[in-house]
Amino acid sequence: MQEMLEYIVKNLVSAPEEVEIQANDGKTKVFKVKVAKKDLGNVIGKGGAIANAIRTVVKSVGNSHDRLVIKFEEK
Repeated sequence: MQEMLEYIVKNLVSAPEEVEIQANDGKTKVFKVKVAKKDLGNVIGKGGAIANAIRTVVKSVGNSHDRLVIKFEEK
């Protein structure tokens, strides 16, 4: 899941080298996605549409029994 998330986010931003993804291990999988300040809008999208689409795609790849949380932050 993390590799797919990284691939998607890096293709949306203008500074892919600044993308950082941290993940925890547990029943609820939490990904913290950090991007450059100028790219945060590209990843979230208008009204959160892109962020929601990213969550949907990543959830479809992952284990349906686990909960998934993706947080987008600026560096």
